[in-house]
Amino acid sequence: MSSHSQSYWTTSPGHGELRTAPLPPLEPGQAQVRTLYSGISRGTETLVHDGRIPPEIATLMEAPFQEGSFGGPVKYGYLSVGLVEDGPASLVGKRVFCLYPHQDRYVVPTEALTLIPDDVPSERAVLAGAVETAVNALWDSRPCIGDRIAVVGGGMIGAAIATLLRRFPLARLQLVDPDPARAALAEQLGVDWVHPDDAAGDCDLVYHCSSTAAGLSLGLGLLGDEGEVIELSWYGTNSPEVPLGADFHARRLTIRASQVGTIAAPRRARRTHQDRLATALDALKDPAFDALLSGSSPFEDLPNVMRDLSSGTLSALCHVIAYPGSDHTP
Repeated sequence: MSSHSQSYWTTSPGHGELRTAPLPPLEPGQAQVRTLYSGISRGTETLVHDGRIPPEIATLMEAPFQEGSFGGPVKYGYLSVGLVEDGPASLVGKRVFCLYPHQDRYVVPTEALTLIPDDVPSERAVLAGAVETAVNALWDSRPCIGDRIAVVGGGMIGAAIATLLRRFPLARLQLVDPDPARAALAEQLGVDWVHPDDAAGDCDLVYHCSSTAAGLSLGLGLLGDEGEVIELSWYGTNSPEVPLGADFHARRLTIRASQVGTIAAPRRARRTHQDRLATALDALKDPAFDALLSGSSPFEDLPNVMRDLSSGTLSALCHVIAYPGSDHTP
C-alpha cells in the first residue's frame, strides 16, 4: 500500500499540476481511500482555475478538504469516488463517495464518507454532488402535482434537476437551452428540450442554471403571476443585471437563492447533510443520469483537461477522471 499520494493543484490562475506528497498516518476514526474516479464540477472549478473567486466570499467557497487558497496554489474539488483500503473493518473494501479534491489516495475521518449503493456504478456516483444540489433546490421550492416548470440552462446542475423532476406528476416540464446539442441530452433524460424563443410561459416554477443575465431575464419572463425563480447559477466575479423593472413588482414575482452549503429551510430541522447526500446517491440508481457523464480522461491528463475546459476547447457536462486501478479505459 502506497505511503504517498498524487493530487491536482491550481498553481496560479490558468495553470495547474500534479504534486506528490506523503500520506498522513492513519489514526482512530479515520480511513484511507484509493480513488477510482473523480468528477469535475465545471462551473465552480473553472472559476477556481481562472482565479475568479471573489475575495469577499472566498471563505464561503472553500471545499471541505481544500488546501491552499484561491488564486493558487490551491487543491480544490469535491466529487470523489473511491475504495476504502484501510480503516474500520466495516468499511474496508467498500465503495464510498467523499467531498475530496482530485487525489489518488487520501486519509479522512470516517464520517466524511458515504457508502455508495450496490446498484449505483462508480462512475455515475461522481454525480452525487450535482444531484445533491438538485435535491436541495427541490426542497427549497417544493414542486407540486400539476405544476408547469421550466429549467433554464442544460448544464450539469440543470440536467440533474430535470432528471429528478421527470419523476414528478407535472403538467409540463421543459429544459430550455439555446444549444441544439441539448436536444439529444433531453431525449436521453426523457424530458422536452426547447429553444429559449419557443419556451412556454405561465410557469409556476423556473429553475435558473445558465449563469447568464439573459437566462435569468428569460426565467423571470416565463413565470406566471406570483411565480418563483429558483436561482442556482454561480456568477463568480460577474454581476448580472436583474430585470426588476417593468411588471416584476406588479406580478409579485420571486427570485429565491438555492445554495448547497446549507440544508434548504423546509427540511433543515429534519435532515442532515449526510441524509441529503444519501438521498442523492439513492436517486442515482436511475440509469438516466448516465447522460450527464460526457467524457473521461486519465488522472495524469488532468492539468490539460482543466486548461481545455477553462478555455472552452473541451465541452462537458461532467467530465470524469479515471485513476489507476479503476478498470476504466477513457
